[in-house]
Amino acid sequence: MTEQTSSDDTFLQELGQRVRTMRALHGMSRKVLAKVSGISERYIAQLESGKGNVSIVLLRRLAHAIGAPLEDLISDGDGSGDWPVIRALVRKATPQQVAQAKDALSGQPSATQRKFAFSGIALIGLRGAGKSTLGKRLSEEVGWSFVELNKEIERQNGLSVAEILALYGQEGFRRMEQIALVQTLARKDPVVLATGGGIVSEPLTFDLILSSFYTVWLKARPEEHMARVRGQGDLRPMADDRSAMQELRTILLSREPLYARAAAQVDTAGLSIDEAAARLADAVAPVVAKAEPPRVSAVR
Repeated sequence: MTEQTSSDDTFLQELGQRVRTMRALHGMSRKVLAKVSGISERYIAQLESGKGNVSIVLLRRLAHAIGAPLEDLISDGDGSGDWPVIRALVRKATPQQVAQAKDALSGQPSATQRKFAFSGIALIGLRGAGKSTLGKRLSEEVGWSFVELNKEIERQNGLSVAEILALYGQEGFRRMEQIALVQTLARKDPVVLATGGGIVSEPLTFDLILSSFYTVWLKARPEEHMARVRGQGDLRPMADDRSAMQELRTILLSREPLYARAAAQVDTAGLSIDEAAARLADAVAPVVAKAEPPRVSAVR
């Protein structure tokens, strides 16, 4: 009996950790999650601390509010960064594609692997990393178009990001984000792409980024991220939250393993815009040199 109780306690601790990590990965504070899910902030805090037992119905509401599969909260998976991508692909696959995947996994001859043309340079990182500012500077220097993915989403849908999230939630926004990315990949010339901070939370979309672009993680200290975001007048999704800095640290910690999958990292901590732009240019210089000259040079 004692052994069973200990096992249950361990499960609740791990469940709470997964809820906290998934919430942070999607950039949501407890206050925001409470508002979207209709579950009290106090109850969510108890759950995340491993002290609250939760019904499957409430857990389903939390998963839906976060925009994550329910199974991701219940199980910690196999620890592989590829598993969410594989699972998402299987869900969208046709019966024929599923059969081909089974053959491949069983050791039978597999289908030709996907090959993506080089689409340019993608900048990832937390809000306030300098993706838009440095991305535009870099695009002007190399003569490539500059694409800010969130702006593309807003243009295509005629709504602001905040309005999209309010109307369609995280899941709807991530779907629109993937559509905007696919349309960007259809361009014939390379671009400099500035992504949203939470793009790494959607496995298929992030896999497209990593497969199609030379990806650079722009890093900075948490305090610098916060100062830059405040300077932009944007506190999404941490507005009116007294623990905003702690939330930002938690978000950064949960996303770091995903950001670290980038091909290169550029630390902008303590640098001026000119210094950071120069460091980024140096980091991507070999890639730019190998790329074919664009047929059309423009700045979006």
